[in-house]
Amino acid sequence: MGLPPVRRDPGLDVVREKIANGQRLTLAEGDLLFTTPDIWTVIELADQVRRRLHGNAAYYNVNRHLNYSNVCALSCKFCEFYRKAGEDGAYTRDMDYVRQEARKAVEAGATEVHSVGGLHPTLPFSYYTDLISTIRDEATRLGSDLHVKAFTAVEIVHLARIAKVYKGASAPGEEGRQARRGAIRHVLSALKAAGLGSLPGGGAEVFDDRVHDEAYKGKIRSDVWLDVHRVAHELDLNTNATMLYGHIETRHDRLVHMDMLRRAQDEALARLGYAGVDGEGTGDWALGTGEEAEGHLGYVASHLARVPAITLTRPGTPLPEHVAFTNAEARMPNAGPSPQSQVPSASGPRGYYQTIIPLPFFPDGCDLEHLPGPSGLENYRTIAVARLMLDNFPHVKAFWIMQTLPMTQVMLQSGADDVDGTVVWYDITKLNHAGQDGGEVKTHQEVTPATLQRLIRDAGFEPIERDTLYRRVVREGNKWRVAAAVASSNRR
Repeated sequence: MGLPPVRRDPGLDVVREKIANGQRLTLAEGDLLFTTPDIWTVIELADQVRRRLHGNAAYYNVNRHLNYSNVCALSCKFCEFYRKAGEDGAYTRDMDYVRQEARKAVEAGATEVHSVGGLHPTLPFSYYTDLISTIRDEATRLGSDLHVKAFTAVEIVHLARIAKVYKGASAPGEEGRQARRGAIRHVLSALKAAGLGSLPGGGAEVFDDRVHDEAYKGKIRSDVWLDVHRVAHELDLNTNATMLYGHIETRHDRLVHMDMLRRAQDEALARLGYAGVDGEGTGDWALGTGEEAEGHLGYVASHLARVPAITLTRPGTPLPEHVAFTNAEARMPNAGPSPQSQVPSASGPRGYYQTIIPLPFFPDGCDLEHLPGPSGLENYRTIAVARLMLDNFPHVKAFWIMQTLPMTQVMLQSGADDVDGTVVWYDITKLNHAGQDGGEVKTHQEVTPATLQRLIRDAGFEPIERDTLYRRVVREGNKWRVAAAVASSNRR
Protein backbone atom coordinates (compact mmCIF):
# COMPACT_ATOMS: atom_id res chain seq x y z
CA MET A 1 0.00 0.00 0.00
CA GLY A 2 1.18 3.51 -0.75
CA LEU A 3 1.45 6.34 1.72
CA PRO A 4 -1.76 8.28 2.44
CA PRO A 5 -2.04 11.57 0.57
CA VAL A 6 -0.78 14.70 2.29
CA ARG A 7 -3.75 16.69 3.54
CA ARG A 8 -3.32 20.43 3.53
CA ASP A 9 -4.66 22.34 6.52
CA PRO A 10 -7.07 25.08 5.32
CA GLY A 11 -6.47 26.81 8.67
CA LEU A 12 -3.07 27.82 7.33
CA ASP A 13 -4.58 29.88 4.49
CA VAL A 14 -4.71 33.04 6.62
CA VAL A 15 -1.10 32.46 7.66
CA ARG A 16 -0.10 32.05 4.02
CA GLU A 17 -1.76 35.33 3.08
CA LYS A 18 -0.10 37.24 5.91
CA ILE A 19 3.31 35.83 5.03
CA ALA A 20 2.84 36.81 1.38
CA ASN A 21 2.20 40.39 2.54
CA GLY A 22 5.05 40.42 5.06
CA GLN A 23 2.71 40.81 8.02
CA ARG A 24 3.47 39.74 11.58
CA LEU A 25 1.98 36.48 12.81
CA THR A 26 0.22 36.27 16.16
CA LEU A 27 1.05 33.85 18.96
CA ALA A 28 -2.22 32.03 18.19
CA GLU A 29 -1.04 31.55 14.61
CA GLY A 30 2.29 30.37 15.96
CA ASP A 31 0.45 27.79 18.06
CA LEU A 32 -1.20 26.58 14.85
CA LEU A 33 2.19 26.27 13.13
CA PHE A 34 3.40 24.07 15.98
CA THR A 35 0.30 21.85 16.16
CA THR A 36 -0.96 21.43 12.60
CA PRO A 37 -0.32 17.97 11.11
CA ASP A 38 0.40 19.76 7.82
CA ILE A 39 4.09 20.28 8.58
CA TRP A 40 4.90 20.34 4.86
CA THR A 41 3.03 23.61 4.38
CA VAL A 42 4.77 25.07 7.44
CA ILE A 43 8.15 24.17 5.91
CA GLU A 44 7.06 25.45 2.48
CA LEU A 45 6.08 28.83 3.96
CA ALA A 46 9.35 29.07 5.89
CA ASP A 47 11.28 28.34 2.70
CA GLN A 48 9.35 31.08 0.89
CA VAL A 49 10.37 33.64 3.52
CA ARG A 50 13.95 32.39 3.55
CA ARG A 51 14.22 32.74 -0.27
CA ARG A 52 12.54 36.13 -0.22
CA LEU A 53 15.23 37.36 2.16
CA HIS A 54 18.28 35.56 0.74
CA GLY A 55 17.44 34.08 -2.63
CA ASN A 56 19.55 30.98 -3.23
CA ALA A 57 22.39 32.03 -0.91
CA ALA A 58 23.40 30.05 2.17
CA TYR A 59 26.08 31.38 4.47
CA TYR A 60 29.05 29.91 6.34
CA ASN A 61 32.18 31.33 7.92
CA VAL A 62 35.70 30.24 8.79
CA ASN A 63 35.90 30.52 12.55
CA ARG A 64 37.50 29.01 15.63
CA HIS A 65 35.89 28.51 19.04
CA LEU A 66 37.81 29.19 22.24
CA ASN A 67 36.31 28.10 25.56
CA TYR A 68 38.53 29.93 28.03
CA SER A 69 37.31 28.09 31.16
CA ASN A 70 34.72 25.52 32.18
CA VAL A 71 34.84 26.52 35.85
CA CYS A 72 31.43 27.94 36.71
CA ALA A 73 29.67 29.25 39.80
CA LEU A 74 26.32 28.04 38.44
CA SER A 75 24.97 24.49 38.25
CA CYS A 76 22.35 24.58 35.49
CA LYS A 77 20.49 21.29 35.20
CA PHE A 78 20.76 21.10 31.40
CA CYS A 79 24.55 21.73 31.36
CA GLU A 80 27.23 19.04 31.27
CA PHE A 81 29.97 21.54 30.43
CA TYR A 82 30.56 23.15 33.82
CA ARG A 83 33.04 22.01 36.47
CA LYS A 84 33.76 23.33 39.95
CA ALA A 85 37.24 24.65 40.79
CA GLY A 86 39.58 21.75 41.57
CA GLU A 87 37.24 19.15 40.07
CA ASP A 88 38.58 16.62 37.57
CA GLY A 89 38.45 18.08 34.08
CA ALA A 90 38.32 21.73 35.22
CA TYR A 91 40.47 24.11 33.19
CA THR A 92 41.23 27.81 32.76
CA ARG A 93 43.36 28.97 29.83
CA ASP A 94 46.26 31.37 30.31
CA MET A 95 47.20 34.12 27.86
CA ASP A 96 49.93 32.03 26.24
CA TYR A 97 47.26 29.49 25.30
CA VAL A 98 44.95 32.25 24.05
CA ARG A 99 47.76 33.72 21.94
CA GLN A 100 48.49 30.33 20.40
CA GLU A 101 44.82 29.85 19.55
CA ALA A 102 44.68 33.27 17.92
CA ARG A 103 47.76 32.39 15.87
CA LYS A 104 46.22 29.09 14.78
CA ALA A 105 43.04 30.91 13.79
CA VAL A 106 44.94 33.39 11.62
CA GLU A 107 47.07 30.66 10.05
CA ALA A 108 43.89 28.75 9.15
CA GLY A 109 42.40 31.85 7.52
CA ALA A 110 39.69 32.35 10.12
CA THR A 111 37.73 35.59 10.10
CA GLU A 112 36.35 35.09 13.63
CA VAL A 113 37.22 33.78 17.08
CA HIS A 114 34.16 32.87 19.16
CA SER A 115 34.94 32.76 22.88
CA VAL A 116 32.66 31.88 25.80
CA GLY A 117 33.10 30.09 29.11
CA GLY A 118 31.77 29.45 32.59
CA LEU A 119 31.22 32.06 35.29
CA HIS A 120 34.59 31.68 36.95
CA PRO A 121 34.30 32.76 40.62
CA THR A 122 37.82 34.16 41.09
CA LEU A 123 39.21 35.48 37.79
CA PRO A 124 39.59 39.28 37.82
CA PHE A 125 37.90 41.54 35.29
CA SER A 126 41.30 42.26 33.74
CA TYR A 127 41.50 38.61 32.59
CA TYR A 128 38.62 39.20 30.17
CA THR A 129 39.90 42.45 28.69
CA ASP A 130 43.32 40.79 28.38
CA LEU A 131 41.74 37.84 26.59
CA ILE A 132 40.17 40.11 23.98
CA SER A 133 43.24 42.30 23.52
CA THR A 134 45.56 39.28 23.31
CA ILE A 135 43.53 37.79 20.46
CA ARG A 136 43.35 41.09 18.63
CA ASP A 137 47.00 42.00 19.17
CA GLU A 138 48.26 38.62 17.96
CA ALA A 139 45.99 38.76 14.91
CA THR A 140 47.10 42.30 14.09
CA ARG A 141 50.74 41.29 14.41
CA LEU A 142 50.09 38.60 11.82
CA GLY A 143 48.25 40.99 9.49
CA SER A 144 44.69 39.82 10.14
CA ASP A 145 41.58 41.79 11.13
CA LEU A 146 40.26 38.87 13.18
CA HIS A 147 36.80 39.57 14.63
CA VAL A 148 36.27 38.63 18.29
CA LYS A 149 32.75 37.50 19.17
CA ALA A 150 32.75 36.79 22.89
CA PHE A 151 30.82 36.54 26.17
CA THR A 152 27.13 35.75 26.52
CA ALA A 153 24.80 38.13 28.33
CA VAL A 154 25.13 35.89 31.40
CA GLU A 155 28.90 36.38 31.34
CA ILE A 156 28.57 40.15 30.85
CA VAL A 157 26.50 40.46 34.04
CA HIS A 158 29.02 38.26 35.86
CA LEU A 159 31.81 40.58 34.68
CA ALA A 160 29.87 43.59 35.95
CA ARG A 161 29.68 41.94 39.36
CA ILE A 162 33.39 41.08 39.57
CA ALA A 163 34.25 44.56 38.30
CA LYS A 164 32.20 45.84 41.27
CA VAL A 165 30.03 48.13 39.13
CA TYR A 166 26.75 46.22 39.53
CA LYS A 167 25.75 47.96 42.74
CA GLY A 168 22.14 49.10 42.81
CA ALA A 169 21.17 46.85 39.90
CA SER A 170 18.91 44.74 42.08
CA ALA A 171 16.82 47.72 43.24
CA PRO A 172 13.15 47.51 42.22
CA GLY A 173 11.66 49.38 39.30
CA GLU A 174 13.29 51.87 36.99
CA GLU A 175 16.02 52.79 39.47
CA GLY A 176 17.43 49.27 39.39
CA ARG A 177 17.00 49.02 35.64
CA GLN A 178 19.03 52.19 35.02
CA ALA A 179 21.73 51.08 37.46
CA ARG A 180 21.90 47.71 35.70
CA ARG A 181 22.17 49.27 32.27
CA GLY A 182 24.88 51.62 33.49
CA ALA A 183 26.92 48.70 34.83
CA ILE A 184 26.44 46.74 31.62
CA ARG A 185 27.47 49.78 29.57
CA HIS A 186 30.63 50.15 31.67
CA VAL A 187 31.65 46.53 31.04
CA LEU A 188 30.78 46.48 27.34
CA SER A 189 32.58 49.76 26.73
CA ALA A 190 35.75 48.38 28.33
CA LEU A 191 35.51 45.17 26.33
CA LYS A 192 34.86 47.08 23.11
CA ALA A 193 37.91 49.25 23.78
CA ALA A 194 39.92 46.03 24.16
CA GLY A 195 38.72 44.84 20.75
CA LEU A 196 35.36 43.09 21.26
CA GLY A 197 33.44 43.04 17.97
CA SER A 198 30.06 41.47 18.81
CA LEU A 199 28.16 39.28 21.27
CA PRO A 200 27.05 35.67 20.76
CA GLY A 201 23.49 34.70 21.61
CA GLY A 202 24.00 32.18 24.39
CA GLY A 203 22.38 32.19 27.81
CA ALA A 204 18.89 33.05 26.59
CA GLU A 205 17.66 29.45 27.04
CA VAL A 206 13.85 30.00 27.20
CA PHE A 207 12.33 33.25 28.48
CA ASP A 208 9.96 31.75 31.02
CA ASP A 209 10.13 32.20 34.78
CA ARG A 210 8.83 28.71 35.56
CA VAL A 211 11.40 27.06 33.30
CA HIS A 212 14.10 29.38 34.62
CA ASP A 213 13.46 28.50 38.25
CA GLU A 214 13.36 24.76 37.58
CA ALA A 215 16.19 24.31 35.09
CA TYR A 216 18.68 27.16 35.54
CA LYS A 217 17.88 29.10 38.68
CA GLY A 218 20.60 31.59 39.50
CA LYS A 219 21.04 32.58 35.88
CA ILE A 220 19.88 36.02 34.77
CA ARG A 221 16.23 36.32 33.78
CA SER A 222 14.81 37.49 30.49
CA ASP A 223 14.68 41.21 31.34
CA VAL A 224 18.38 41.29 32.25
CA TRP A 225 19.39 39.25 29.17
CA LEU A 226 17.48 41.65 26.94
CA ASP A 227 19.01 44.67 28.69
CA VAL A 228 22.54 43.40 27.95
CA HIS A 229 21.74 43.11 24.26
CA ARG A 230 19.93 46.45 24.18
CA VAL A 231 22.96 48.25 25.63
CA ALA A 232 25.24 46.39 23.21
CA HIS A 233 23.10 47.63 20.31
CA GLU A 234 23.32 51.19 21.64
CA LEU A 235 27.12 50.81 21.58
CA ASP A 236 27.01 49.72 17.89
CA LEU A 237 27.71 46.08 18.75
CA ASN A 238 25.71 43.49 16.84
CA THR A 239 24.43 40.51 18.79
CA ASN A 240 22.76 37.16 18.22
CA ALA A 241 20.07 35.18 20.04
CA THR A 242 19.56 31.53 20.93
CA MET A 243 16.66 29.43 22.15
CA LEU A 244 17.30 26.14 23.95
CA TYR A 245 14.26 23.92 23.37
CA GLY A 246 13.11 20.36 23.88
CA HIS A 247 13.50 20.03 27.65
CA ILE A 248 10.88 21.17 30.20
CA GLU A 249 9.47 24.10 28.25
CA THR A 250 6.27 24.04 26.23
CA ARG A 251 5.85 24.99 22.60
CA HIS A 252 3.95 28.08 23.70
CA ASP A 253 6.92 29.04 25.88
CA ARG A 254 9.03 28.98 22.72
CA LEU A 255 6.57 31.28 20.97
CA VAL A 256 6.61 33.81 23.82
CA HIS A 257 10.42 33.67 23.70
CA MET A 258 10.37 34.43 19.96
CA ASP A 259 7.85 37.22 20.41
CA MET A 260 9.96 38.89 23.09
CA LEU A 261 12.99 38.71 20.80
CA ARG A 262 11.20 40.21 17.81
CA ARG A 263 9.79 43.03 19.96
CA ALA A 264 13.33 43.75 21.19
CA GLN A 265 14.48 43.71 17.55
CA ASP A 266 11.70 46.21 16.74
CA GLU A 267 13.46 48.60 19.11
CA ALA A 268 16.86 48.00 17.54
CA LEU A 269 15.61 48.43 13.97
CA ALA A 270 13.73 51.60 14.90
CA ARG A 271 17.01 53.06 16.19
CA LEU A 272 18.61 51.98 12.91
CA GLY A 273 16.03 54.05 11.01
CA TYR A 274 13.33 51.54 10.04
CA ALA A 275 9.71 52.68 10.27
CA GLY A 276 7.24 50.53 12.19
CA VAL A 277 3.62 49.73 11.44
CA ASP A 278 1.44 51.06 14.25
CA GLY A 279 -1.13 48.64 15.57
CA GLU A 280 0.42 45.61 13.91
CA GLY A 281 1.69 43.25 16.58
CA THR A 282 0.72 40.01 18.18
CA GLY A 283 -2.10 41.44 20.25
CA ASP A 284 -2.33 38.29 22.31
CA TRP A 285 0.12 38.34 25.17
CA ALA A 286 -1.22 35.57 27.40
CA LEU A 287 0.64 36.07 30.68
CA GLY A 288 -2.26 35.66 33.07
CA THR A 289 -3.07 37.94 35.97
CA GLY A 290 -1.80 38.74 39.45
CA GLU A 291 1.79 37.79 40.31
CA GLU A 292 2.35 36.13 36.93
CA ALA A 293 1.52 39.31 35.04
CA GLU A 294 3.67 41.39 37.41
CA GLY A 295 6.76 39.19 37.08
CA HIS A 296 9.71 39.53 34.74
CA LEU A 297 7.78 38.42 31.65
CA GLY A 298 4.95 40.81 32.44
CA TYR A 299 7.35 43.72 32.83
CA VAL A 300 9.19 42.94 29.62
CA ALA A 301 5.92 42.42 27.77
CA SER A 302 4.51 45.76 28.86
CA HIS A 303 7.75 47.53 27.97
CA LEU A 304 8.26 45.99 24.55
CA ALA A 305 4.57 46.10 23.62
CA ARG A 306 4.89 49.87 23.15
CA VAL A 307 7.13 49.45 20.11
CA PRO A 308 5.44 49.32 16.67
CA ALA A 309 6.07 46.14 14.67
CA ILE A 310 8.89 46.27 12.12
CA THR A 311 9.20 43.40 9.65
CA LEU A 312 11.91 42.65 7.10
CA THR A 313 9.75 40.30 5.06
CA ARG A 314 7.79 42.93 3.13
CA PRO A 315 8.96 42.97 -0.50
CA GLY A 316 11.73 45.50 -1.10
CA THR A 317 12.72 46.03 2.54
CA PRO A 318 16.53 46.13 2.84
CA LEU A 319 18.28 43.88 5.34
CA PRO A 320 20.00 45.53 8.32
CA GLU A 321 23.49 44.61 7.11
CA HIS A 322 22.80 46.67 4.00
CA VAL A 323 21.75 49.64 6.11
CA ALA A 324 24.30 49.54 8.94
CA PHE A 325 27.23 50.04 6.55
CA THR A 326 26.74 53.57 5.37
CA ASN A 327 28.92 53.61 2.23
CA ALA A 328 26.89 53.31 -0.97
CA GLU A 329 28.83 50.26 -2.17
CA ALA A 330 27.70 48.30 0.88
CA ARG A 331 24.01 48.73 0.19
CA MET A 332 22.01 46.12 -1.64
CA PRO A 333 21.95 47.12 -5.31
CA ASN A 334 18.42 45.94 -6.05
CA ALA A 335 16.53 46.49 -2.82
CA GLY A 336 14.43 49.39 -4.06
CA PRO A 337 12.41 51.64 -1.77
CA SER A 338 10.98 50.23 1.42
CA PRO A 339 7.18 50.22 1.64
CA GLN A 340 7.58 50.97 5.35
CA SER A 341 8.47 54.60 4.62
CA GLN A 342 11.86 55.53 3.17
CA VAL A 343 14.96 53.36 3.04
CA PRO A 344 16.37 53.49 6.58
CA SER A 345 19.32 55.66 7.50
CA ALA A 346 22.08 54.50 9.87
CA SER A 347 22.44 57.88 11.59
CA GLY A 348 21.76 56.46 15.08
CA PRO A 349 23.02 53.38 16.92
CA ARG A 350 23.69 50.59 14.44
CA GLY A 351 23.57 47.48 16.61
CA TYR A 352 20.86 44.85 16.15
CA TYR A 353 20.17 41.11 16.37
CA GLN A 354 21.70 39.31 13.40
CA THR A 355 20.41 35.77 13.77
CA ILE A 356 18.29 33.39 15.81
CA ILE A 357 19.92 30.04 16.60
CA PRO A 358 17.44 27.40 17.83
CA LEU A 359 19.43 24.85 19.86
CA PRO A 360 17.99 21.40 20.61
CA PHE A 361 18.47 20.10 24.14
CA PHE A 362 20.70 17.03 24.38
CA PRO A 363 20.55 14.87 27.52
CA ASP A 364 24.31 14.32 27.56
CA GLY A 365 25.01 13.52 31.19
CA CYS A 366 23.36 16.57 32.76
CA ASP A 367 20.75 16.57 35.53
CA LEU A 368 17.96 16.42 32.91
CA GLU A 369 19.40 13.41 31.08
CA HIS A 370 16.22 11.44 31.82
CA LEU A 371 14.44 13.57 29.22
CA PRO A 372 14.49 12.30 25.62
CA GLY A 373 15.22 15.61 23.87
CA PRO A 374 13.42 16.77 20.72
CA SER A 375 12.84 14.51 17.73
CA GLY A 376 14.23 15.25 14.29
CA LEU A 377 10.81 16.30 13.06
CA GLU A 378 10.47 18.68 16.02
CA ASN A 379 13.81 20.21 15.10
CA TYR A 380 12.66 20.83 11.52
CA ARG A 381 9.39 22.33 12.67
CA THR A 382 11.06 24.59 15.23
CA ILE A 383 13.49 25.99 12.65
CA ALA A 384 10.59 26.67 10.29
CA VAL A 385 8.43 28.29 12.96
CA ALA A 386 11.37 30.46 14.05
CA ARG A 387 11.77 31.72 10.47
CA LEU A 388 8.07 32.55 10.23
CA MET A 389 7.64 34.14 13.65
CA LEU A 390 10.91 36.14 13.76
CA ASP A 391 9.99 38.31 10.80
CA ASN A 392 12.56 41.00 11.67
CA PHE A 393 15.57 38.73 12.21
CA PRO A 394 17.59 38.74 9.01
CA HIS A 395 19.08 35.28 9.55
CA VAL A 396 18.20 31.87 10.97
CA LYS A 397 21.14 29.62 11.77
CA ALA A 398 21.13 25.83 11.81
CA PHE A 399 24.13 25.26 14.08
CA TRP A 400 25.51 22.06 12.58
CA ILE A 401 27.33 21.09 15.77
CA MET A 402 24.01 20.54 17.55
CA GLN A 403 21.75 19.83 14.58
CA THR A 404 24.22 17.47 12.79
CA LEU A 405 25.41 18.02 9.23
CA PRO A 406 22.68 15.92 7.51
CA MET A 407 19.86 17.66 9.41
CA THR A 408 21.41 21.03 8.65
CA GLN A 409 21.06 20.34 4.92
CA VAL A 410 17.32 19.78 5.27
CA MET A 411 17.02 22.83 7.53
CA LEU A 412 18.39 24.98 4.69
CA GLN A 413 15.17 24.02 2.90
CA SER A 414 13.10 24.65 6.03
CA GLY A 415 13.87 28.30 6.78
CA ALA A 416 17.56 28.37 7.76
CA ASP A 417 20.06 30.33 5.67
CA ASP A 418 23.24 29.89 7.75
CA VAL A 419 25.16 26.80 8.92
CA ASP A 420 27.78 28.52 11.16
CA GLY A 421 31.43 27.71 10.49
CA THR A 422 34.44 25.46 10.76
CA VAL A 423 34.35 25.64 14.62
CA VAL A 424 37.45 23.40 15.25
CA TRP A 425 36.98 22.98 19.04
CA TYR A 426 33.63 22.96 20.79
CA ASP A 427 33.45 21.93 24.43
CA ILE A 428 29.94 23.07 25.41
CA THR A 429 27.97 20.15 23.98
CA LYS A 430 29.65 16.82 23.24
CA LEU A 431 27.51 14.80 20.87
CA ASN A 432 28.01 11.22 19.79
CA HIS A 433 28.86 12.27 16.24
CA ALA A 434 31.99 13.95 17.59
CA GLY A 435 33.50 10.53 18.21
CA GLN A 436 35.46 9.26 21.19
CA ASP A 437 39.11 9.11 22.12
CA GLY A 438 40.25 6.85 24.94
CA GLY A 439 36.73 6.64 26.35
CA GLU A 440 36.31 10.43 26.37
CA VAL A 441 34.02 12.20 23.92
CA LYS A 442 36.21 14.36 21.71
CA THR A 443 35.69 18.12 21.54
CA HIS A 444 37.58 18.41 18.24
CA GLN A 445 34.59 18.98 15.97
CA GLU A 446 36.16 20.57 12.93
CA VAL A 447 34.90 20.68 9.38
CA THR A 448 36.64 22.28 6.44
CA PRO A 449 35.27 25.09 4.27
CA ALA A 450 35.11 22.59 1.40
CA THR A 451 32.85 20.34 3.48
CA LEU A 452 30.50 23.22 4.27
CA GLN A 453 30.46 24.32 0.64
CA ARG A 454 29.60 20.80 -0.52
CA LEU A 455 26.92 20.49 2.17
CA ILE A 456 25.29 23.70 0.95
CA ARG A 457 25.53 22.85 -2.76
CA ASP A 458 24.12 19.37 -2.23
CA ALA A 459 21.14 20.99 -0.49
CA GLY A 460 20.54 23.08 -3.61
CA PHE A 461 21.98 26.44 -2.53
CA GLU A 462 24.90 28.70 -3.37
CA PRO A 463 27.56 28.76 -0.61
CA ILE A 464 28.54 32.29 0.42
CA GLU A 465 31.41 32.82 2.82
CA ARG A 466 30.62 35.67 5.21
CA ASP A 467 32.37 37.46 8.02
CA THR A 468 30.76 37.83 11.45
CA LEU A 469 28.71 40.84 10.29
CA TYR A 470 27.37 39.01 7.22
CA ARG A 471 29.59 40.78 4.72
CA ARG A 472 30.80 38.67 1.80
CA VAL A 473 34.37 37.45 2.11
CA VAL A 474 36.75 37.32 -0.86
CA ARG A 475 39.52 34.81 -0.28
CA GLU A 476 42.88 33.88 -1.79
CA GLY A 477 44.00 30.87 0.19
CA ASN A 478 44.21 31.86 3.86
CA LYS A 479 44.25 35.57 3.02
CA TRP A 480 40.85 37.23 3.00
CA ARG A 481 39.13 40.58 2.71
CA VAL A 482 35.58 41.86 2.94
CA ALA A 483 33.92 42.44 -0.42
CA ALA A 484 32.74 45.95 -1.26
CA ALA A 485 29.10 44.81 -1.49
CA VAL A 486 27.75 42.95 1.52
CA ALA A 487 25.86 39.68 1.60
CA SER A 488 23.66 38.56 -1.27
CA SER A 489 22.34 40.68 -4.12
CA ASN A 490 19.89 38.07 -5.34
CA ARG A 491 17.16 38.77 -2.84
CA ARG A 492 13.64 38.62 -4.21
